[in-house]
Amino acid sequence: MPWAVLLTDDAARDLDDLYAHIAAHDTPGKAELVLGRIEKAFISLARSPERGVWPKELVTLGITEYREIFFKPYRIIYRVMGKRVYILLIADGRRDMKILLQRRLLEG
Repeated sequence: MPWAVLLTDDAARDLDDLYAHIAAHDTPGKAELVLGRIEKAFISLARSPERGVWPKELVTLGITEYREIFFKPYRIIYRVMGKRVYILLIADGRRDMKILLQRRLLEG
C-alpha cells in the first residue's frame, strides 16, 4: 500500500510560486512541464519514500529526520512520519539552501 504524500501549506506556496515564476520568465508550457515532473516525483515518493537522501546542510548539523529528492535544479525536502510523506519545501537548489532550510525547518 502506498504512502500518502501531503504538501504543507508552505510547500503548496512554493509550488505555486515556482509555477508562476517559470510561466512569467519562460513559458506557461515550460511551467506545466516542470509541474508535471514534480508531481511524478510525488508519485515516486508514495511508492518509495525512503529513497531520498539527507540534505547535506542538515547532516552537518546532525539532523537526519528530513530527506530530499532532486529534480534538477529543484530540491524537494520531505519528512516521513508513519505512512505519510510530508512535503515541506520545494526550492531551486541554486538558492542559499542553508538559510532557507534554517528558516523553514529549524525556526518554524
